[in-house]
Amino acid sequence: MARRRRQEESGGGAPEWLTTYSDLVTLLLCFFILLFSFSNVDAEKFRSIMASFQGGAGVLDGGTKLEFPIESFEDDLDDELLKLLKDLEEYTETLGLEEKIIIKPEERGLVVRFLENVLFDSGSADIKQESIEILKSVAEILNRDEFSKRQIKVEGHTDSDPILRSSKFPTNWELSSARATNVLRYLVEVENIEGNRVSSSGYSYYRSIAPNDTPENKAKNRRVDIVILRDSYEELEP
Repeated sequence: MARRRRQEESGGGAPEWLTTYSDLVTLLLCFFILLFSFSNVDAEKFRSIMASFQGGAGVLDGGTKLEFPIESFEDDLDDELLKLLKDLEEYTETLGLEEKIIIKPEERGLVVRFLENVLFDSGSADIKQESIEILKSVAEILNRDEFSKRQIKVEGHTDSDPILRSSKFPTNWELSSARATNVLRYLVEVENIEGNRVSSSGYSYYRSIAPNDTPENKAKNRRVDIVILRDSYEELEP
């Protein structure tokens, strides 16, 4: 009788192994949340991915789009890069160029983004004469004593449209590389930025910041970025 009574008492509720299993699942969930929180999200790529899912009409009823918080990198800038950010923003605001020269912090450091029509004519890698003063002023800021040791990368980008009727630039690879190289040469040969501080790369259309689906988005992708690197990324440079 005593054995039967114990069996009846223990028969109610969840089995003991289920409690252990629930604890394990909870711990795994916490682990993956921590992994995600430690990771760095490329804000521009994230927006591009979300835009491709959302489309023009949105993904929710009534055309409402999903909004996700994008990580801000400005709080992570050291004092030197933060001062450089403020100086460059003040310069672009003075000239009224905020929409054509975009200053933004990102994971690698501080990006000075020139949209195509600021520095170049369509299909050309020759820096426009009227843009020389803009590059000159940016170079003067980069050459100030407090910034003079910073490593700089110059990166050329295009949209996905193929090059038409050009013997000089068979593909977007050549065009993006030539634009980045010409900006680098100006900074080094004319503005006397030390050559060991600067490198250039051409990425064609493979590092877009917006889907290449509208003229407006393609215009965003046609750009030259001057990236002033954080200390942690400078260590990766040769």
